[in-house]
Amino acid sequence: MDLKQINAFIAIADLKSFSAAAKKTGLSQPSLSRQLKQLEAGMGVILVDRYHRPLQLTKAGQFFYDKVSTVLTELNTITSMTQRLSAPSKALNIGFVPSVLYGHLPDIIASLKQQNPDIEVNLKDISSYQQVEALKSGDIDVGFGRFAHQDAWIQQILLRHERYLVALPKAHPLANTTDQRLIDLANNRLILYHQTHLPVSTTAATTLSTKSGETGSEPLAVSEPVTEPLLHLFARYGITPLMTTEVSDLQVALGLVAAGEGITLVPASLRTVRTEQISYQRLIHENITSPVYLHTLKDFIHPKIPNLLDAIYAVYEQRGITYRQQKFGSKL
Repeated sequence: MDLKQINAFIAIADLKSFSAAAKKTGLSQPSLSRQLKQLEAGMGVILVDRYHRPLQLTKAGQFFYDKVSTVLTELNTITSMTQRLSAPSKALNIGFVPSVLYGHLPDIIASLKQQNPDIEVNLKDISSYQQVEALKSGDIDVGFGRFAHQDAWIQQILLRHERYLVALPKAHPLANTTDQRLIDLANNRLILYHQTHLPVSTTAATTLSTKSGETGSEPLAVSEPVTEPLLHLFARYGITPLMTTEVSDLQVALGLVAAGEGITLVPASLRTVRTEQISYQRLIHENITSPVYLHTLKDFIHPKIPNLLDAIYAVYEQRGITYRQQKFGSKL
């Protein structure tokens, strides 16, 4: 068994066609078929049922595919990290979610460049979920996200908590009401925009409750997980929004709010967006926050990341933002 044989098998399993797999791998069909036969002979197992169209994996083949795909992903990650360790990129590639861009990220990048005139920075708009794979592949060196990740290759630090605000149309009856309560918002259409959902957790998971009369003053302990982030916030207080609409991103959500089609919750840094059409009001719930995380690989830290952290904390000091200074640790 060697990598060429395994890669041939993976291509066949993915595309369910010898001709398509041959095109993808750059091999002739006879060569591809020979690689598969050698792999099967070496294992003493038939992996592909060749008599079905499209091709199907045998039960053993599906098991092998599931396990070996994970191994190959890790091998590719190790290869990429080894290459970067040998010759680190001079540029610092930073991933970010759009909501962070409305906060202090521009000031942080300006401070970083001011303190390090020779640094080259590349910014990439990329979701929290996609940042994990982008870190492993080397597309980014560090990422600003809104969600905690449980991944053996990734380490992250919590930079700060940002309060959520409720975004309402200017004509909404509650548009001028300060200190909003989630229970008072439950009869509105809630616009959902997160593409990344919370990981299921047996300790923190909650479920929507039918108790619409709750005051929203104390969280309720319930059992089943709600992983959509905004619904999760309501569920922590046993509240079920009457109606919801899912959209592709935050800008679309705010566009619908501006058009009077519903309300949503956004991090406080977005309070300057569409202010002629949208009213942003505080929530009384102090624990309704959106965290900001910084994450990178556990085993390889770009040499400029400490400079980035210095710039982050310098901006936080200037803006009077509460934080606990941290740094990444490296095994290398």
